[in-house]
Amino acid sequence: MKPLHTHRRRLLQALVLPAAVMLTLAGCASTPSPQADREALLQRAREYWELSRKNDTLNAWKYEAASKDQSMTLEGYVKRGGIVYDSVEVLGVRSLQGDEARVDVRMRYGVPLLRLKNMEADAQDQWRRIDGIWYHVLPRSSVFPGEKR
Repeated sequence: MKPLHTHRRRLLQALVLPAAVMLTLAGCASTPSPQADREALLQRAREYWELSRKNDTLNAWKYEAASKDQSMTLEGYVKRGGIVYDSVEVLGVRSLQGDEARVDVRMRYGVPLLRLKNMEADAQDQWRRIDGIWYHVLPRSSVFPGEKR
């Protein structure tokens, strides 16, 4: 006859191993933690605004929600330009609810066509998650980025 502690150990192994596997699998299938979600959003926002600051509209287009739903063409996106960003700082996530978010952004910009220079604005930038990836939502007015929507 085997000692009692051997039976306990085998019983624990029989119970703990399946439970650990189930917890691991459940963790893989769950949504990202709120902190990981915020970090992913901030990373996308920083990448997008760096491309915009460099006037790299071709690559910035890939970050636009409009590129996913065909509400605008790449040609239309490029033509809407007119703003030159001198600096853009992503300050943080203001709100994140489901697949909608707002990010606080501070920018210094100019609008050469209107002879505006060194304009500054703090804006709430809208973002939308589509198929698990965050995309920038264009403001209604591209002339005044700080304008309320």
